[in-house]
Amino acid sequence: MAAFVDRVTLHATAGNGGHGCVSIKREKFKPLGGPDGGNGGDGGDIILRVDPQVTTLLDFHHLPHRKAGNGEPGKGGLRPGKQGEDLILGVPAGTVIKTRDGDILADLVNVGDEYLAAGGGQGGLGNAAISSDKRKAPGFALLGIPGQEQDVVLELKSVADIALVGYPSAGKSSLIAAMSAARPKIADYPFTTLVPNLGVVQAGEVRFTVADVPGLIPGASEGKGLGHEFLRHVERCAAIVHVLDCGTLESDRDPISDLEIIEAELANYEADSTFAGTDGTIVPLVERPKLVALNKVDMADGLDMAEFVRPELEKRGYQVFEISALAHEGLRELSFAMAKLVEQARAERVVEAPVVEVPIIRPRSVKQVEFVIRREEQNLEPLWRVIGEKPERWIMQTDFRNDEAVGYLADRLAKLGVETQLFKAGAKPGDAVVIGSEENSVVFDWEPTMAAGAELLGSRRGEDIRLEDRGTRKTREEKRAEHDDRKAAKAAARDELEAERRAGIWTESVHAKAAERAAKQRAQEAQEDQQ
Repeated sequence: MAAFVDRVTLHATAGNGGHGCVSIKREKFKPLGGPDGGNGGDGGDIILRVDPQVTTLLDFHHLPHRKAGNGEPGKGGLRPGKQGEDLILGVPAGTVIKTRDGDILADLVNVGDEYLAAGGGQGGLGNAAISSDKRKAPGFALLGIPGQEQDVVLELKSVADIALVGYPSAGKSSLIAAMSAARPKIADYPFTTLVPNLGVVQAGEVRFTVADVPGLIPGASEGKGLGHEFLRHVERCAAIVHVLDCGTLESDRDPISDLEIIEAELANYEADSTFAGTDGTIVPLVERPKLVALNKVDMADGLDMAEFVRPELEKRGYQVFEISALAHEGLRELSFAMAKLVEQARAERVVEAPVVEVPIIRPRSVKQVEFVIRREEQNLEPLWRVIGEKPERWIMQTDFRNDEAVGYLADRLAKLGVETQLFKAGAKPGDAVVIGSEENSVVFDWEPTMAAGAELLGSRRGEDIRLEDRGTRKTREEKRAEHDDRKAAKAAARDELEAERRAGIWTESVHAKAAERAAKQRAQEAQEDQQ
């Protein structure tokens, strides 16, 4: 089996971000050292880059699952975690990256071109980075975000100037071996060539690349034979050379019918947008410049057949060359004709100077929408879904085993305006609220009575008094009714005291009571003197 692979599916998984560290500085004679937990490192990326030393996708065929390095967690003493190592994968020039549905993501043609297949996850902040004037010593840290996962399809399309097409055993491999240093397998049976072969041809001062595409048969554009799998290698070629067999021993074949069948297959094959002309439009294969090479003229029947069909081919507008790949006849004229077409194609290419974009710093828009609230139903009950980049990222960064971290998340969501928008949307206390997509989401019962503010934190790290006794916490209406009852009780007590004063119950003044106490004291002293 030939070791050539030109289409694979890559399962790319980027590295996860490291978790932030929770640490308090402990040093002699410094009891209030403060938080010193470091940030976690970012996860590594997976990058596809064109490598001139790579010519096939065989490595991805054997190892389709690739994963980058994870970021290390933060450490105490303000030491950040090490970032995950990027995984750079070399791909051959001409690799097209697509989704499973066929949408083109990138076209890597030149050496050094690269594509980010999966981005590494962001590292979590340590408690030193979260601390503030009100939250001086957080008892929590942010978690690292998992790395991206993406399945991409890699298709290799040969980067060649000229493509040799024709029936099996027409002599394409022999021709490329005679014109270049390539040494493909050559035998006298059909479908000898199982993989595209590339060869470099020198014609005067012009050097170009020739691709030998496996033989085409009727129905190749629909998947018959081997040609359909390799027709994509013709898309990047500037011109096509039809290699016609003039010495075939099959009675039902001749060069004219072979040419018509191959042209029909090229017309039925739909080239995608990876090859576009100078004006940005896609050039179909059947409209590319073409040459016709009548091969095997070294045979007696082959020369007669070539002389017989040549007038008809020239009448159709083809430039015809009589050659013999085995005897090396007519190859010089054919190579210079190929070079002329390559020079014309290269001259038509518009090479634009790279445009250096100057970054423009603009103030953040006040009206920028950070999230969207969508109303859904689940089991005939309302369900509110909060969708947005920030809320979804904050959910992944929160450690729900830590009450203080949950309170910090509530503060962030309230500051972002999630609670206000839920009120406006018609949400009621007790409704289910979902943050995030269906694949990665968190569901909780909405209770708008929770007061925000770091000043309400408890004295112990990792706790939040707003989350204590969550099952028995009074609602806003109950608190308002209790406050009204206290106000009414105080007013009734004041009215009762005022009524007693007006009824004369409070007739004795303070001075009268003082005079009575002084008189009693004088009488007691006089009695003691008499004794």
